[in-house]
Amino acid sequence: MKEREKERAVVLVSGGMDSLVTLAIANEKYGQDNIFMLHLNYGQRTESKELQCFKEIVKHYKIPKSRRKIIDMSFLKEIGGSSLTDKKMKVTPFKGDKRKSKSIIPSSYVPFRNTIILSLAVAYAEVICAKKIYIGAVYEDSSGYPDCRPKYYKAINKVIQEGTKFTGIEVLTPVIYLSKDKIIAEGIRLKAPFKLSWSCYKSEKIACGVCDSCVLRLRAFDRAGVLDPIQYMKN
Repeated sequence: MKEREKERAVVLVSGGMDSLVTLAIANEKYGQDNIFMLHLNYGQRTESKELQCFKEIVKHYKIPKSRRKIIDMSFLKEIGGSSLTDKKMKVTPFKGDKRKSKSIIPSSYVPFRNTIILSLAVAYAEVICAKKIYIGAVYEDSSGYPDCRPKYYKAINKVIQEGTKFTGIEVLTPVIYLSKDKIIAEGIRLKAPFKLSWSCYKSEKIACGVCDSCVLRLRAFDRAGVLDPIQYMKN
């Protein structure tokens, strides 16, 4: 058996299209026998829908239960500070080019979420002896989310090297420099099931079509010249 075939990778799958395509990329490289799935519930508005999408996605890729893990992070809801976890806060609607200002952080930002998620992923990787962790972070989102910037992941990997019992674990971000429409194109190439993914921040039944995440998704599908397979509210 080749060395690459022996390696294991943890793939973080939220249920969104970016993590779906990231999974498709990891699956192509490692094969379904060497990838382990990780999903985190953190008390977000669309937690049930995202969990449903995760289960349908891992079923599509035929990942057995022994290689998928769901972890409760509902304590983030107790901490608050995000419109995704605090229903008293309003989800920031899409504000066009204003997103490009790094001083504007949308209300949907969950304080330090990716760091907490990656800490759990690293712990899981240590236990199963996986060397790679895949996450669907996108630099296009970085104007609003500081934990989606490439330099953030460089820093995280330095921390991992210092804080784990054996070296070699690394966080990979294969779609970080891709625009959303390019992510869709890559997903189409890899036959990723976009119909099983969910991006809406507000609704679990029919996507709202107006939140930041919905608008970016719809615009990306339009630019890619592909019809988005999920249903949206008529606004």
